[in-house]
Amino acid sequence: MAKIGVISDSHDHVPNLKRAVELFCAEDVELVVHAGDFISPFTVPPLVALKCPVIAVLGNNDGEKVGLHARFAAIGTKLEPKMATAVAGGVRIAVVHEPEPVDALAASGMYDLVVYGHTHAIDVLEGECLVLNPGEAGGWTTGRATVALVTGEAGALRAEIRDL
Repeated sequence: MAKIGVISDSHDHVPNLKRAVELFCAEDVELVVHAGDFISPFTVPPLVALKCPVIAVLGNNDGEKVGLHARFAAIGTKLEPKMATAVAGGVRIAVVHEPEPVDALAASGMYDLVVYGHTHAIDVLEGECLVLNPGEAGGWTTGRATVALVTGEAGALRAEIRDL
């Protein structure tokens, strides 16, 4: 059974990013997925405390891309420009920032979990492929800072939204 932490749109809110890392460590997730909009490189170091790998994509507001890539390289992972993929607990995962490719990725049959961000709005569409936007970890736009925990097996994944 997979256990995956999902976060997006942290927008330089380091205290909430640290809370998310603490939550993911306490829940013993095997992978953390970040769907973009870190904003600045100084937001990457808190991820070092995770006890699992991280996959991440750039968001439309990530400005200092060279610095972000360098910080990710320093923690031993790669920040993908548009889309990242991984497998965790037998679950095939695709991660993008913006919602435009989400429907096609979900319908492709290639993924069990498709994660996106950008809208800052929580979106959980359960089915053969779980489509998930965890909302915004920064909490700047909606006033609610959230992440998600995904558990289960391919074809039977469930997402639980958690407030930070």
